[in-house]
Amino acid sequence: MTKQIDFSTFSSIKIGPVVDVEVIDTIAAYPDVTLLGGANNLLIAPNPPKLAMLGKNFDFIHEDESHLYIGGATMSGKILSYAKRHDIAHFELMQKLPGTLGGMVKMNAGLKEWEIFNHLIAMRTEHGWIQKKDITYGYRKTHFEGIVFEAKFEKIKGFDTSLLAMFRQFRDNQPHLPSAGSCFKNPDHRYAGKLLDDVGLKGATVGNMAFSQSHANFLVNLGGGTYEEAITLIEEAKRRVFEKYGIDLELEIKILGHKI
Repeated sequence: MTKQIDFSTFSSIKIGPVVDVEVIDTIAAYPDVTLLGGANNLLIAPNPPKLAMLGKNFDFIHEDESHLYIGGATMSGKILSYAKRHDIAHFELMQKLPGTLGGMVKMNAGLKEWEIFNHLIAMRTEHGWIQKKDITYGYRKTHFEGIVFEAKFEKIKGFDTSLLAMFRQFRDNQPHLPSAGSCFKNPDHRYAGKLLDDVGLKGATVGNMAFSQSHANFLVNLGGGTYEEAITLIEEAKRRVFEKYGIDLELEIKILGHKI
């Protein structure tokens, strides 16, 4: 089954073509597709690769006495609500991490030192269950083959409302305009936003795209922004930071259909 998606409305940055996307409802290998989550950290090129997304069969939350099992298509907001309702700890960060569970596991999403892998036990791909100890992962990255159909987490009582409030403050300075979240990963012992500010790109615009005036590491759509304008700003940022500091900024957003 396929589903037609207009990425100019579906993606968080509000850029992209209308594309037929395959909907996956069974656990199997899908070697020729690029998997989508909630499209919250994606920039889609005019001619993207073949795309797919997990269907409703993978939108679930189950639990036993000591574990929580979450489907790869389950949205972060649903996970947060469930954890709060059932007094389960360590999912408070979901408040500020929009997207699907599978996408968040794939990029080891997080807020500073709090990240998805902290309390992950295992994940299920088309190759079966893989234990966390057998997965290579780090800051906003993982290395494994396959699709995250389901993940298993520790179930610990004690949803922390004070932690929820702290996470809310973490990102109060985020712009409210459409964006794909943080554009670049923070280099070791540096902040990407500060580097972009230092090279004069805070508030810089190309057409209807800009690096936000409130947070330089957010590439925002001012209204009607295009893929080409976004790429121009990204390439300019990488060039300026490398020329001034010798730092090759690594993208945190994922670009489908173009290599930077």
